[in-house]
Amino acid sequence: RRRGRRSLNTTAMGAVGPLGIIAGGGGLPLRVAEAVAASGRGVVVAVLDGHGDAEAFASYPSQTFRWGLAAQLLAWLKDHGVRQVVLAGTVARPSLLSLRPDAAGVKLLARIGRAAFTGDDSILRAVMKVLAEDGFEVIGAQEVLAGLLPHAALLAGPMPDDLARADIARGIAVCRALGAVDVGQGCIVQQGLVLAVEAIEGTDAMLDRAAGLRRDGAGGVLVKCVKPGQSRLADLPTMGPRTVDGALAAGLRGLAFEANGTILLDRETTIARATAAGLFLLAFDPADFTEGTTA
Repeated sequence: RRRGRRSLNTTAMGAVGPLGIIAGGGGLPLRVAEAVAASGRGVVVAVLDGHGDAEAFASYPSQTFRWGLAAQLLAWLKDHGVRQVVLAGTVARPSLLSLRPDAAGVKLLARIGRAAFTGDDSILRAVMKVLAEDGFEVIGAQEVLAGLLPHAALLAGPMPDDLARADIARGIAVCRALGAVDVGQGCIVQQGLVLAVEAIEGTDAMLDRAAGLRRDGAGGVLVKCVKPGQSRLADLPTMGPRTVDGALAAGLRGLAFEANGTILLDRETTIARATAAGLFLLAFDPADFTEGTTA
């Protein structure tokens, strides 16, 4: 549990009662749990079936719920004294047909509304609205773990040249267009060509697909941005060591992500891996990039 102790942010630790974590996939939910437990505060984990790893939370009060039992999930959190909740981890948006809600779940779905299932951000906003209506306070994982959202800086590798900067600017424009219609948060651009865009499959699958689409010459760039108007409380763009490995396998020359809005998991390991691979790792301020400019 050393990682949690090292990166605790105490601003959210003064709340009364245990912190509830609604856990999706990836390593972030466990990081949050470890940090909070190390601070002395209780942790209660509701694991989303098919997304989170229930075994990882065996040492905490935890239970697995499928989406259709969301009403039971909320009641379970309340029974454990939870009033403050973090939504953490990757979650694939469910289809309406896959939910199989119980009676309480049907009522909850009526409150969420069918329109919420049109995109990842829309359903998260609806879920957060329901949580607030039920008396929960939703906080971001970054309020618990310090250093998750890097400031603008070149974190690893060589400074992007003019061609790479042009690809980053192009990528930002593409990401904004994708985000405006609540589709995805990332894309891959090589020499001005958009090789791949992220949709429901996620970043890793996008990188796998892009490996077969690379062109000769200077490699492409993975670009990730926050969706326009997106809540900063859940589903922020995320990168980590696995992303760097995927970028290297895809023949990219670097990774660029929006500063102060992208979660960087295992920061030291990610930076070290990018450095060893010769890839640049850039946290950028979008204001510094306008498509068509390189300076």
